[in-house]
Amino acid sequence: MKWYQLKTEETAQKLGVDLEKGLTNQEAENRRRKMGANVLEDEKQTSLLLVFLKQFQDFMVLVLLAATLVSGLLGEYIDAIAIMIIVLINGFIGFFQEQRAEKSLAKLKELSAPLAHVKRDGEWVKIPSKDVVVGDLIKIASGDRVPADVRLTKAGSLELEESALTGESLPVAKMVAPLDQGQLEPQDQHNMLFMGTLASRGSGEGVVVGTGMNTAMGQIASLLVKTEQMTTPLEKKLAELGKLLIVIALLLTLFVVLIGVYQGHPLYQMFLAGVSLAVAAIPEGLPAIVTVALSLGVQRMIKRKAIVRKLSAVETLGSASVICSDKTGTMTENQMTVKEIFTPGNWYHVTGEGYDTNGAFYEDNREVLPDQLRSLLLYGTLCNHASLIKKKGKLGVDGDPTEGAILVAARKAGITDETVASFKIIKEVPFDSDRKRMTVLIEDDKGNRFSITKGAPDVLLARTAFIVDGQRRAMKSADQMKIEQAVARMAGKALRTIAIGVKSVPSGQTPDDFSLEKDLTLLGVTGMIDPPRKEVRGAIAECQQAGIKTVMITGDHALTARAIAQDLRLLPANGQVLEGSQLSNMTEEQLSDVIENVYVFARVTPEHKLKIVKAFQKKGHVVAMTGDGVNDAPAIKASDIGISMGNSGTDVAKEASSLVLLDDNFATIKSAIKEGRNIYENIRKFIRYLLASNVGEILVMLFAMLLALPLPLIPVQILWVNLVTDGLPAMALGLDQPEQDVMRRKPRSPKEGIFSRGLGFKIISRGLLIGLVTLVAFMTAYQDNPDNLRYAQTMAFATLVMAQLIHVFDCRSDRSVFSRNPLQNLYLVGAVASSMLLLLVVLYFDPLQEVFHTMDLSLKDWLLITALSAIPTVMFGFSKK
Repeated sequence: MKWYQLKTEETAQKLGVDLEKGLTNQEAENRRRKMGANVLEDEKQTSLLLVFLKQFQDFMVLVLLAATLVSGLLGEYIDAIAIMIIVLINGFIGFFQEQRAEKSLAKLKELSAPLAHVKRDGEWVKIPSKDVVVGDLIKIASGDRVPADVRLTKAGSLELEESALTGESLPVAKMVAPLDQGQLEPQDQHNMLFMGTLASRGSGEGVVVGTGMNTAMGQIASLLVKTEQMTTPLEKKLAELGKLLIVIALLLTLFVVLIGVYQGHPLYQMFLAGVSLAVAAIPEGLPAIVTVALSLGVQRMIKRKAIVRKLSAVETLGSASVICSDKTGTMTENQMTVKEIFTPGNWYHVTGEGYDTNGAFYEDNREVLPDQLRSLLLYGTLCNHASLIKKKGKLGVDGDPTEGAILVAARKAGITDETVASFKIIKEVPFDSDRKRMTVLIEDDKGNRFSITKGAPDVLLARTAFIVDGQRRAMKSADQMKIEQAVARMAGKALRTIAIGVKSVPSGQTPDDFSLEKDLTLLGVTGMIDPPRKEVRGAIAECQQAGIKTVMITGDHALTARAIAQDLRLLPANGQVLEGSQLSNMTEEQLSDVIENVYVFARVTPEHKLKIVKAFQKKGHVVAMTGDGVNDAPAIKASDIGISMGNSGTDVAKEASSLVLLDDNFATIKSAIKEGRNIYENIRKFIRYLLASNVGEILVMLFAMLLALPLPLIPVQILWVNLVTDGLPAMALGLDQPEQDVMRRKPRSPKEGIFSRGLGFKIISRGLLIGLVTLVAFMTAYQDNPDNLRYAQTMAFATLVMAQLIHVFDCRSDRSVFSRNPLQNLYLVGAVASSMLLLLVVLYFDPLQEVFHTMDLSLKDWLLITALSAIPTVMFGFSKK
């Protein structure tokens, strides 16, 4: 179907959609079931069987399996079967860990996918792009990515960046009228929008004519996007660490084997023991556990209303030293309410709160509604993209809250949808953050034309030639001063100011953009309040304790910004407020000299944000930067942690960011930083636990060989220890709660190594002690009963397991083991209890005693085991080292 040839009414008729109400939810669901989801086919997923088999492709595991086969051929059937079972269980654990990580990352990808703005049952709603169906009426604004192929029905200065589809770098202007040409390529179909392209200017509406693989993008196989493998810097570091540890472990294992053979132990027995030791000692599962810990942390962040789009951000969050945050909606409620209105010569106070349309206008305590005030509100309603909608029985705003506040004030003046129905928009010059204004060309039912410009007072004053003061007259310098004083008075009360101006246009004419916004007649200025969020003040204070500087960035007047910053206790007594005009005149070096003392940037553009980011980074800071618009994307991308708004943010901003705030709330940034710090600390905890345990296992075997003692552990016991004590407890450490002082520490240096802050010493010292106490248990039992090697090995086996399970609680803090409640982490308590139960089963269940070469232990034995096992933890229990 050549949709570009059809009129909009014909398109709607063929697709069975009402252009006023859109599809019904039921009809949309029926179409989705029939046509499938609006997604491009992805690369084929690896089968579960191959993922499972991949767990056994590690070289050392293959060597172990070969050695086990040899052991079975030599008649050691029980040992061979036991080792095979343990290897299989290990494989299943790795398989489930990998599956959990994959599912978490898939869920993460789904959560961070773009939303579409569609009309269902007469109401505009946001839905996941994958749920868009053919026939949906869709709304597109600057910064949105088009979710499907769309035939335009409305367009206001709409331009699309279509390079992803056509390779054309310049934006393409769009139109609504049908095209009568016979065969047009996508780049020439100017009344069509295509999936994956980007709205760079203006706004529009249209009907979806193609979804998924039935789009122009879907037909280009080379543009299919493959799933990106998310590997974080930390995972890369640990992979490199793993390679180093493999070399060290193999050398030590080879040393143990050679000494054992030299001392007369059978070659096959020492080879099997050496390979088992290498498999247990090499932390091959470390990267997988890190991925799982990161993904579990990401799930916790989602519950705190923060979606992590890039796993590397989790690490970087712990290093954040500066948060540059937008004011509106992030630090404030984003529920604007008009409180004061100034028209040349008059002041009005407006009653009512939030989006409640009950309220009135007062002048000197008298309720009034003069024509001049009503005209200002009518024009503010006409030059407006927002709409009032019912949300759960309450009136809400769909669109910009500032525009919504003007609509609510207009409702208080009796201006309704029916009032504005007789006016027709001929042309629109859309708002953008550089121009700080928006203009529409309007025609009334009598054919009269006039333009309305709405924007920042200082911008409109520069374009104003007349004012309405009872009647229209030329503006004088005294008038300008009076208006500027009124704006300053409002700003001093933390009111955001919006000015509205008009201009008559000859009938039938459509002037250019410049002419429409020249020689305006100023009607007045509205002052609206967006109160600070209640939780933000505490979040800022907590960030200050954590050594994180909070900086407010806003397009508002400097006095407004200062008032809000002081209310939030963000601006210290000697802190500076820097305006955009000052920022523009500064070099990067000049800004770098003063930026440490600047806490508020007012009247800034998105381009200024990039300059701010670079200045802070030049001072060595790790910068988090928020944004929601298209022009914010460069600063978001340049920052160390780019943060976009989930509600008000454009798709471009979200794609450039590494963190998306579902509630657009500054307090969520603080929660994400706290969670990021905790995730990093938890990763350090289980690295400490795993490596100290592995060091202990290697050293007990090495010391025994050096002392010419029998093997203190047999291969199946070594593998069992690796399976039971290294698995569940290590994973439970990844779920540990934050320590109480986690937000009272300075930001972590991004150059900090994984073994910094004494972690290397802790691993070696605890590992050495775990190995020594295990050897002491073995030697004590062996000397008491040299004819019963099984008893001595059982004592060593139980002591090694117990020492590791007690040591895991020491790993919960860099301080004393007694500094934290051991019952606080119930996952860890459960993991240790499970490991203890499995140990008792292996020791006292007769069939397994034969498999694991164990025997019953007495109460006296357990007292010795417990005392020895506690030494590595208790000895350092009161120490921070």
